[in-house]
Amino acid sequence: MLNNVSKYHKIPLLFILLSSIFYLSFAYDVVRTDITKLLLLYITLFVFAFKIIKTTGFYFRLLVISAILFRLLFLFAIPNLSQDFYRFVWDGRMILEGFNPYLYTPDSFIQNGEFPISEAQELYNGMGSLSASHFTNYPPLNQLCFTIAAFFSGKSILGSVVVMRTLIIAADIGTLYIGKKLLERLKLPSNRIFWYILNPFIIIELTGNLHFEGIMIFFLVWSLYLLHSGKWKWAAFILACSISVKLIPLMFLPLFFYWFAKKRTSFNGLKNLTVFYLIIGIAIILFFLPFFSMEFINNYSKTVGLWFGNFEFNASIYYIAREIGYTITGYNEIAIIGKILPLISLLIILGLSFLKQNTTLPKLTASILLAFTCYLFLSTTVHPWYIATLVVLCIFTNYRFPLIWSLVMILSYLSYVAIGTSDKSENLWVIGLEYSIVFFAFIWEVVLKKEIKI
Repeated sequence: MLNNVSKYHKIPLLFILLSSIFYLSFAYDVVRTDITKLLLLYITLFVFAFKIIKTTGFYFRLLVISAILFRLLFLFAIPNLSQDFYRFVWDGRMILEGFNPYLYTPDSFIQNGEFPISEAQELYNGMGSLSASHFTNYPPLNQLCFTIAAFFSGKSILGSVVVMRTLIIAADIGTLYIGKKLLERLKLPSNRIFWYILNPFIIIELTGNLHFEGIMIFFLVWSLYLLHSGKWKWAAFILACSISVKLIPLMFLPLFFYWFAKKRTSFNGLKNLTVFYLIIGIAIILFFLPFFSMEFINNYSKTVGLWFGNFEFNASIYYIAREIGYTITGYNEIAIIGKILPLISLLIILGLSFLKQNTTLPKLTASILLAFTCYLFLSTTVHPWYIATLVVLCIFTNYRFPLIWSLVMILSYLSYVAIGTSDKSENLWVIGLEYSIVFFAFIWEVVLKKEIKI
């Protein structure tokens, strides 16, 4: 029998070893412009992840060890697919030096020959001109993470990266723990959590590229768990924490309407809903309070607004609308389209809030998933790490298109490379391929089949 057990685990151990080698290569030996290597490593890691999950028979301990191991392999790597972390380090060190990061752009210092923090020039060069010329848009609990990194490693960029990566890994472990418990409460297979925690996209984008969606997701899943447990006041506070890491969950707030107001005549339900929103609002205000000033409000609102009216990357429906605008007027109509598409997103969210009775957690998470999916379909900017929220939400539903999206999302990086030229304009054929696959999967699941089990 022992021989059978040993034989049984040889196959997954082989895939774990091979995955470790590939993750090391991804972390320390990949450059963004190396298309062939990037694609081969990424796709192979997905194949290995599938094999590990299936061949272990969902052996929980081995899968947990694998998930943690793969993340630790990135611990001392400088992110190679994103430069956002330079701004994270900048903001954290600014706070430690007594500056309000919402009131100053890096340009305002460096272009005047001022170096307010350690390694200021190196950080400035690394973050790029776009980030350097704008005010920070990262909410206060995200800033807290940056500050913790600055506190423990204020003179080493790599040291700051290690601290921030440790926080993200800890958050992922928390999501694993809470997510498994929530799945068990919902009487769903607890092994579904590994489609998130062992997903190469999640490991590379969050742990590898240092995107704090991982911490936002931890608070979001924890909030849903508390809500299902009947501890809705604590759920409200934890949801406020999630919003204070990334603003994304703000758009989910209307979707909680039917959870509390299960009967439209229920006064207590509406009262509890009001208290729920008040707790969230007060907590967010308190988190922002240390940075508050009228100048902060002006800077922050303008910076957030830029995402709708100025930036464009890896979009789908927006690019189609843009081409129609070009045909009609001869100009890029982002200023107009960027205002119309969010209104359509808002109408969809309100429709899912008041026309669909989200009275159970699977229904609520499905509505959140669909609402955020439609928002991303209509956005002018869809960075790869944005869909991490979809990946975690789908494990509590019967939708699996986010898993497909997490695989083809690598194409968004390839679209930056214009073949045969030195520019960085997007390759719309690559974007078209990405979204053709995603839209097919979405329409198949949501419109045609509606229910798929993995």
